[in-house]
Amino acid sequence: MRLFSQIEDLARARKGGAEGLADLLSGHQPKTPAELREVGDDRWLAMFTRCIFQAGFNWKVIDAKWDGFEEAFHGFDPAFLAFQPDEFYDQLASDTRIVRNGGKIRSVADNARFICDLAKEHGSAAAFFADYPVTDQTGLMELLKKRGSRLGGNTGQYALRFMGKESFILSKDVVNALIREGVIENDALSKKNLAAIQAAFNEWKAASGHNLNEISRILAFSVGTVD
Repeated sequence: MRLFSQIEDLARARKGGAEGLADLLSGHQPKTPAELREVGDDRWLAMFTRCIFQAGFNWKVIDAKWDGFEEAFHGFDPAFLAFQPDEFYDQLASDTRIVRNGGKIRSVADNARFICDLAKEHGSAAAFFADYPVTDQTGLMELLKKRGSRLGGNTGQYALRFMGKESFILSKDVVNALIREGVIENDALSKKNLAAIQAAFNEWKAASGHNLNEISRILAFSVGTVD
């Protein structure tokens, strides 16, 4: 595994030099834990839902319909949605304000209960996500997969990034860069590979002064397109 400064040089060469790379990184800074704590739990549920519906779908369609999603799901109030009867979600399956995917609609109820459980355990779901150590993102990814609904894989990772949690995204380019650097041998996200990935990101973060967002994007830029 080479020095991160050498990987950064590769990214600079691909993205217009130091100034070009700095411009690409400047608009993607994470929120502080204090800022994350101020985010309402309804916004976490909204983002989980948005990323779930975007997965495998045209993101522009979801963007265009998002006001309808907010209306149909009552502003993503977790306490309200966690205790709605099945009929409430059955009716949404024919609601033209949203994308009518039954499985994804049902995930909102499951994730509302997940958010409510985190709030009971930690005061708020926002507090839980704010305080979760960035040095164990793979542990948080596993928790999202096990306790949430449809939040495994890149879906949960994108939700964390879009909410402002310092995080990496294991996009195709990032994974290819990790293979190139000898961090992992293949693209399987096994427990062994995830442990090696987390260790590499922690080492690069400590040595480079970059946050995980920047490290993730620099890795992607050193191979191909943005993560």
